[in-house]
Amino acid sequence: MYTQSFPQGIPKVLAVKLSATGERSVRLKHPWIFTDSIEKINKTGNSGDIAIIFSHSKNKAIGVGLYDPDSPIRIKMIHFGGGATLNEEFFFQKIKNAFYVRAPLLETKTNSYRLLFGENDGFPGCIADVYDKVLVVKLYSTIWIPYFKHIVDSLISISGVQTVVIRLSRKLQADTNIAFKDGSVVYGELHNETIVFKEHGIHFSANVIKGHKTGYFLDHRENRRTVGQLSYQKKVLDVFSYAGGFSVHALANGAKEVTSLDISAHALELAKANGLLNKYRGTHKTIVGDAFLQMQHLIDTQTCFDIVIIDPPSFAKSKKEIAIAQKKYKQLATLGERLTAKKGILVLASCSSRIKADDFFNINSTTLDKQKRSYTVIKQTYHDIDHPVNFPEGAYLKCGYYKFNR
Repeated sequence: MYTQSFPQGIPKVLAVKLSATGERSVRLKHPWIFTDSIEKINKTGNSGDIAIIFSHSKNKAIGVGLYDPDSPIRIKMIHFGGGATLNEEFFFQKIKNAFYVRAPLLETKTNSYRLLFGENDGFPGCIADVYDKVLVVKLYSTIWIPYFKHIVDSLISISGVQTVVIRLSRKLQADTNIAFKDGSVVYGELHNETIVFKEHGIHFSANVIKGHKTGYFLDHRENRRTVGQLSYQKKVLDVFSYAGGFSVHALANGAKEVTSLDISAHALELAKANGLLNKYRGTHKTIVGDAFLQMQHLIDTQTCFDIVIIDPPSFAKSKKEIAIAQKKYKQLATLGERLTAKKGILVLASCSSRIKADDFFNINSTTLDKQKRSYTVIKQTYHDIDHPVNFPEGAYLKCGYYKFNR
């Protein structure tokens, strides 16, 4: 049962013609149309108005987007290859298609997954994550408000959740015209804001009201499982551990000792708590502090580990930060190698979308080639199946596994 009403409104229909570059982008199914690609529009648009994109040559519809006057990405595309009627059936089919992509995860003792991954699933500025029977929908744009009831209805029907929580970006939280508050429970009941869920049989928790993003980071799921499989009777270091994703998988799979390192004491408390949701016999240590400084301290004290995982936050949130990010990745690869024991494994990850995968892996190999030990690249991974990539800018996650030969 819904606990509050949804905004009502009838969006206008806009007729749009683009520049040759913009039209080419639509034909290539890219979801973003920038302001400078719009040549002609028949009326002033409001957020969420339906933008029908017409071709220059035949004056036929080639796609449908939603108009966003508050963004340089003026039109977010949601349909390609002609026109479309944006009704409940339209959104139901899109969400149903997205669910089928994720369905294999539900056969792996996993009940947490990303059901909608923004542009990659045809929902720009909209994320939907499932934690057991709780769905968290995070909005980054008001373009979805006119259609939100249809979307939530379909999400509930397809996923079978019992509760829906709405999270808002910082920008939307400051918008007094938004009918929802960040953390609003709009469907069902939420008896505890911390939800326990399973990831490949390992238990974790997410605070769906106050937690970062929607409450947890689901994208590294497969990498966490892989690290767990490698960790039996191993000594493991999890750098930038946050809530202990890699740490907990290692402990639950028989690691003899795991050290979680993070600058946030609160995050490390979450890591310890997540560990205790599972059975393990190993020792779980924590280090609070700057990762670069603490890693150097461990090196200075001649401490090393069988497995070292380094999964930093995004270092390049803008183009001007790319060079700094590349330097930091080189530093982390160097520090990681020095902390990895003989014949150990170093796991290096990046979530910076502005650092392309080939560049990241090249930084790692170039840096490690300068060290005194030879190594073998045993694995390179990207997004898990609930984070599909359907346009170049949608790719951000990459992870390399480096096993030292001596």
